[in-house]
Amino acid sequence: MTDPARPGPRGALLALCAFALFASHDAVIKALGGYYAPFQIMFFSVLFSFPLATLLLMRDPTPGHLRPVHPWWTALRTLAAVVTGISAFTAFSLLPLAQVYAFLFATPLLITLLSIPLLGERVGLHRGGAVLAGLVGVLVVLRPGSEALSLGHIAAMTSAVGSATASTIVRKIGRDERPLVLMLYPMVTNVVVMGALLPFVYRPMPIEHIGLLGLVSVFGFCAGLLVIAAYRAAPAALVAPMQYSQILWAALFGALFFGERPDWPTWIGVTIIVASGLYILLRESGAGRSLHRPVLGTRTRFELGLMPRIGVLVDRRRRSRD
Repeated sequence: MTDPARPGPRGALLALCAFALFASHDAVIKALGGYYAPFQIMFFSVLFSFPLATLLLMRDPTPGHLRPVHPWWTALRTLAAVVTGISAFTAFSLLPLAQVYAFLFATPLLITLLSIPLLGERVGLHRGGAVLAGLVGVLVVLRPGSEALSLGHIAAMTSAVGSATASTIVRKIGRDERPLVLMLYPMVTNVVVMGALLPFVYRPMPIEHIGLLGLVSVFGFCAGLLVIAAYRAAPAALVAPMQYSQILWAALFGALFFGERPDWPTWIGVTIIVASGLYILLRESGAGRSLHRPVLGTRTRFELGLMPRIGVLVDRRRRSRD
């Protein structure tokens, strides 16, 4: 339930601030992607996030151990999170920011599809039509035949699929697993995998670039806190759509810092994808229209496995109030 002392508009404003920080986070990643391989950026980003994870581990009052209740599902989610991180960082370094977001905004559509086999959801005509329309929007952005399919496009699509997979699995096992298990396994795996790859791609970093990596962690941490506050102040149906505001920041940052000008097909495709995602959110917010509400239940931020997963912490706060 939403705190009656905290009006909905405040939650929406907090969410807008959070996603502005997330967009800034991604713009810094894109800037660093011009100098370093994604594996190096990811390694140091997750390394700087471990102090926060340690604090959360120390403050967690839940009794138990860190062995997963569902080891195979946890392993699959961890793999999906790692693949999402590599793909998203690669896409940010190769494609315009607005174009990357166009593909990432298709994640709710993919979650809706994955909820059929993984959650036993029944997707009716309305949500099914919204998914098909959103996929048409993806094709509009891709423009198959008009330009070659690049590594950046493949990476962006892979990141959307990986994020949807990780989010849907969280919805399936999240009530059985400790939040810290869901948080730590992708982070530890990222450190191990990126650390193993680091000797092959490492380039010395000046102090200002190390500072930018620290800024990435600060942006992610502060944005995460704002998202948690937003979900405490307003219902998910109001907070979740605020993620789409990132496209405006992407266009602004792209124009100011990277000389990017999204063309009309990109804007048309983004509009179709966003409209489809909003319609699915609207359908899930209606009583009885979705058994698990997989999109509303998991939409905070695409999964990278670099920071503590905000959606898990939001769900824990909700359960503590119920």
